[in-house]
Formats: sequence, structure tokens, C-alpha cells
Amino acid sequence: MTENIDKNKDEKLSKTSMGNTDVVDMLLSKNKEQTVDFETMILETQKRVWGSLKKGYEYSGMADESEKFLRKNVFLKLDMVVLYVDLVGSTTMTLEMPAEKIAIIVSSFSQEMAAVIRQHQGYVLKFVGDAVIGYFVAEGNSLLAADNAVNCAKSMITVIQKGINPILNQYDYPDLMVKIGIDFGQNIVVRYGSDAEQSHVDLMGPAMNIAAKIQNIAKPNQILIGNDVYQKLHPTSQKNFLQIVWKNNEWKYRSRLTGEIYKIYEFKG
Repeated sequence: MTENIDKNKDEKLSKTSMGNTDVVDMLLSKNKEQTVDFETMILETQKRVWGSLKKGYEYSGMADESEKFLRKNVFLKLDMVVLYVDLVGSTTMTLEMPAEKIAIIVSSFSQEMAAVIRQHQGYVLKFVGDAVIGYFVAEGNSLLAADNAVNCAKSMITVIQKGINPILNQYDYPDLMVKIGIDFGQNIVVRYGSDAEQSHVDLMGPAMNIAAKIQNIAKPNQILIGNDVYQKLHPTSQKNFLQIVWKNNEWKYRSRLTGEIYKIYEFKG
């Protein structure tokens, strides 16, 4: 009797161990796949940028999912996380490099940043000069949208440092750096004209404005987020951010809810 009980216990323990092993293997496999995917993303970035500089490679057209989304939601107010990424030092580059090379570099940068936004479940709103504006719809899951936006920002800097810059260095071109600003809030989808298919569509709202202001005060390769984004991050992610202490009224914008100076946080990693 005792022997049978012990045998049953051993079988249960064996099954449990096997189950745990399967789970661990699955997680390790998942992490491995994610690593490989990220490495592949870097390699593909390098191929495209190298092709652009060497052969005049032009990026293939990308489906404009953002415009489709906006047209379906014209005049609606939507919660979203807005991300601005701006290329640093482009004015200096225009004084030191041929115009055609500048055009290729800025175009490649913009397209690669757009690809990163899409890979993090975001939409590309538009290209403005040497800046890219993206947004992450937060309706129903603002926590996930905030997480995706922050991870997107981190990936952008990694893609630039490990993907784009090594190729530029081969041509003795200067490294690219960016400034990134992120904020959360409600924006309204606007359409400029009565033509539902052709009239220009865009976003307006506090989050759009503050994200732009945040990006503007960021330093090269710095990620800044507004308090409304910070509050939606998991505590473990919040530990990677440090609140900025302002001096000499460098930041004067106030919270839409409390009226107090709106808190800004810097990613420290």
C-alpha cells in the first residue's frame, strides 16, 4: 500500500517537473525568438541603409494604416500615447555633406523610425521635416499603449546606434542622434474638408502639443515622458525613470488635471 502511494507521488512529481521544464523551455524559446527577431531587425536596417547610400535604394511603399484608422474615426475623441522622435544635428549635416546624401540619410532615418513604430503596434501619423510622429491607441488598454510607446522609444535608439550608425561610419558620416518625447491624453481626429476619402486628416489635442514640447527640451539620445505616461507604467518600468528637477523655469507647462507643474521623467535604463 505504502509502496503504491510512494509510486503515485513520484509520478506526480515527475509530471510536475516535466511541466515546469516545458514552461521554462517555452519561455527560453520565446526569449530566443525575440532576440533573433531583434537581431534580424538590426541586420535588415543595415541592409536598407547601406543600399540607400551605395545604390540609391528606395524604400518600398508602406501601407498607410494610420490614415485608414483616422478616416474611420473622424471627429471622435480618442485616448492615445503620442511619440515625437526628432533627428539631432541635421542642420549641421546640411553644411558639411552633399544635399543628395542628406536627403538619403533623413529619408532612411524617417522610414526606419516608422518601421519601429509599426513593430510596436503603433501608427505613423506623419513625417515633419526630420521628425516622425507616431501614436499608440489607448482605448481599452492604456497600460499596454504606454508600455508599447516606451519600448518603441528604446528600440529607436538601439536601431540608430547598432543599425544605422555603423553603416554611416563606413562612409565617414557622423553618427545620428535623436530626441524623443512621449505623452498621453485625449486627442480628436479632425478632417480638413468635406471629402471623406481625399480631405486631409490629422490629430489635435493636448497630448500632441505636450509631446512636442517634451521632445523639444530633450537632450541627444534622451527619452522623456510625461507624468500621465509614467503613471501607466508597471512599477518595475517606473524604476527606470527619474523625475527631472527643473531650474530657472525651463519647464512651465502645467498638468491638465491638477494645475501643478506637469512632471517629466527621463529614462535612465
